[in-house]
Amino acid sequence: MTARRSDDEGSILLLTIGYAVLALALVFVCVDATSLYLAQKRVDAVADAAALAGADGFTVTVDGAGAAATLTDDGVRAQAADLVAALGTATLVSAETPDGVSARVTVTATWHPPILALFVPEGVALRATATSRNALR
Repeated sequence: MTARRSDDEGSILLLTIGYAVLALALVFVCVDATSLYLAQKRVDAVADAAALAGADGFTVTVDGAGAAATLTDDGVRAQAADLVAALGTATLVSAETPDGVSARVTVTATWHPPILALFVPEGVALRATATSRNALR
């Protein structure tokens, strides 16, 4: 009896290579997505810290009604700029006080993927805004 040869000989190797390429692409995209998420969290943390520092730039005024802590745009901007410059991971976009007791700070940074993939953009602008209030009691 003669042995019959199958027409699909070698097709398992092609399927395995195709699966490996697909799996690697998925891993690369997951690594980049995780890196983007962590970079956004870092920018959020910088904005939070800068807003907290800006809220510490208050001036205490005492009058007949009692003491009050008031913020100025210049005071908030100076405190936030010092902190953002010390960290060096983001750029200060704006720092202001909308009502005299809150400090609102916006920072930005650019994220670059650690692993270049076909479906991931080269650079993404990240932006975060945080607000912090001071209270004098």
